[in-house]
Amino acid sequence: MKGILIFLVVFGILVFVHEFGHFIVAKKCGILVREFSIGMGPKLFQVRRNPTTYTIRWLPLGGYVRLASKDDEAKLDPGMTVILQLNEQNEVVKIDASESDIPIEGIPVQVTKSDLVDELVITGYENGDEEKLVTYQVNHNATIIDQSKTELVIAPRDTQFQQANVWQKLATNIAGPLMNIILGFIVFLIWTFTVPGPATTTIGQVNPGSPAQVAKIKPGDKFVAINGHQTSSFNDLAAQVDQSKGKTIAITLIENGQKKVVKVRPKAVKSQGQTSYQIGILARGDEHASAKLKRGWDTAVSTTGMIFNAVGGLFRHFSLNKLSGPVGIYSETSQVSKMGFSYILAFLAMISINLGIVNLIPIPGLDGGKFLLNIIEIIRRKPISEDHEAIVELIGFGLLLVLIIAVTGNDIYRYFIK
Repeated sequence: MKGILIFLVVFGILVFVHEFGHFIVAKKCGILVREFSIGMGPKLFQVRRNPTTYTIRWLPLGGYVRLASKDDEAKLDPGMTVILQLNEQNEVVKIDASESDIPIEGIPVQVTKSDLVDELVITGYENGDEEKLVTYQVNHNATIIDQSKTELVIAPRDTQFQQANVWQKLATNIAGPLMNIILGFIVFLIWTFTVPGPATTTIGQVNPGSPAQVAKIKPGDKFVAINGHQTSSFNDLAAQVDQSKGKTIAITLIENGQKKVVKVRPKAVKSQGQTSYQIGILARGDEHASAKLKRGWDTAVSTTGMIFNAVGGLFRHFSLNKLSGPVGIYSETSQVSKMGFSYILAFLAMISINLGIVNLIPIPGLDGGKFLLNIIEIIRRKPISEDHEAIVELIGFGLLLVLIIAVTGNDIYRYFIK
């Protein structure tokens, strides 16, 4: 149960931050955001803060930002009956098209024709009187209650995504992945303060009965060289000790300002079927904030580099085992949840950066695919045909859906069947 809850929190944070990136940049670019939803499926809760409706839905997986677009225009079919609420200027400010048993207060109208995009008018018979055809002017910021009982602002053409310039569309498309990458860096900077400071070259602890204790190495000693080769970090020391394969090594130390050389024979240690060599010391950590912040930043940068390399390797040698979907993320989250809070933070940071980078891959169906189309539009200096763009998006979505199904099936096999 704990693993499931942590998975939902981690996945929810990733989705929220990604969609928030699209949301905030779209609003700054003057594109109407009709809905910001966390979760999928039937609506659990909604609140409207002009002009956006914020919803929480029952299935806590995924989420979306609903931008005003030609594919999401509010429409009223001829013959349907709606309730219209008017303001003091006799403009329609709210349309109830939900056909609910408890409609809003207003004028019932049987629609004959409507245009909620350009002309902003509704024509129909008021109160069922088919001898009196009335035309109503619709306010630019009017809302409509759809059949799911969700109240959204209508989408006039000047507020739609397609009307934004190419730079605004590009910024909106790329904002989601960039927010995930930024989140990863921020979480790594938080994570670094939840664990001991980065290892220094000063010894903090010597294990009783260890080769180091036998060689009279003491806490507070500072190592400077191994077999005459300078060492600049504790990782250098650990690597040299492991590479010794149990042969005696000479370690140069500074004790109370004086140099000394001790000879130590590393001890073989077996763990999970692998043999490593150790001398039984722990490094003293650097607890200064600057050192911890540097480690957090360096870890984020190195993680980003590794993920870019992994993505490149995926194109060179494709394998489903190199990919993970929600099932794989859940399985990994469940394992990490048993290891403690700091591990969960590091996992969240890594997954967030990974999600951002993968979404930047320039294939249709991903944000990177939309970004690529924006770049092509900039190079051509004219918009891409909407029909051509729709075909590319449709093909990309189909291929992406097939990949998602394949990855999910492979994850189920790897983690729960194999």
